[in-house]
Amino acid sequence: MIKTLSKIGIFGLIFHSAFAGAQTAPSTDAAFDGLKITLCGTSSPLPAPGRAQACVAVETPDHLYIVDAGSGSAATAQLSGIPLGKLRGILLTHYHSDHISDIGDFNLNSWVAGRPAPLQIIGPEGVGRIVEGLNITYELDRGYRVAHHGAELLNPEIGILQPRTIEEGVILDEDGLRITAFEVSHPPIEPAYGYRLDYSGRSVVISGDSLVTEKIVELSDGADVVLHDAMAVQLVQGMEAMSRNAGNTRIATVLHDLQNYHATSADLARLATEAKIGQLALYHLVPAPRNAMASAAFKAGLPDGALITEDGMVISLPANSKEITVE
Repeated sequence: MIKTLSKIGIFGLIFHSAFAGAQTAPSTDAAFDGLKITLCGTSSPLPAPGRAQACVAVETPDHLYIVDAGSGSAATAQLSGIPLGKLRGILLTHYHSDHISDIGDFNLNSWVAGRPAPLQIIGPEGVGRIVEGLNITYELDRGYRVAHHGAELLNPEIGILQPRTIEEGVILDEDGLRITAFEVSHPPIEPAYGYRLDYSGRSVVISGDSLVTEKIVELSDGADVVLHDAMAVQLVQGMEAMSRNAGNTRIATVLHDLQNYHATSADLARLATEAKIGQLALYHLVPAPRNAMASAAFKAGLPDGALITEDGMVISLPANSKEITVE
């Protein structure tokens, strides 16, 4: 037994036990009918303790789609008990690293959890290059895992990612779920997309990284939940000034450039005024707030009830109702 432990490693045993528990535990709302939205990553590339980078999981009784897969988000998804075995695809808004870096982990975790088909990676032009690179990068890893666990447990074909290039419009309409892709403004990236998901009379709009545009206002009107990219510009300007004063002009320049392609509180106030929204929720927080004063900087000028999201937060929209539950 001691020899066996030395070969496997105590850490490996603990990991696999925890992994199995996370994957076999029933979803916290196994009988829930509606849209269940889990925030698996609410931060931006700026480091933030306790927060992964951009990722939103949207679940119905028959579907699970992930919107973006930033660093750390796959672990958050597992710890949140999301049933990864039914993951159908990852919807990518664009190809900044903080939106794609955990695709490999989501692929592995859902493959091990019993996903019955290859994972689709869905996004604008360029997604084929992303998928080709990831399949090459993880080719050796896939081979090792199949050799270790056997093809009966891990079908090697299911471990290979499949790209799907989309254009603006309805990209899926099946089993009661409709997903609409729409262009957003995140220059110099063209196109970058946001997504609206509708199911059983409920809806969520996820902006990805974007300024507030007429199209976002249009798609958000009447939505139950709008998850929008948000920047507290005064905090970023303060960080820029500190960097310049410290002589770090490279970081200061990056912080300056950030300010022209993320939505400010003033932009979001306009969105809340012009579109009828059940719940405005801010994510991809630039920079992610660490205290009440920083949170207040995001909410300045926004209507009461605007939500600053956190990793692991769940927003539930029961089918054919107006109820919105935040946990």
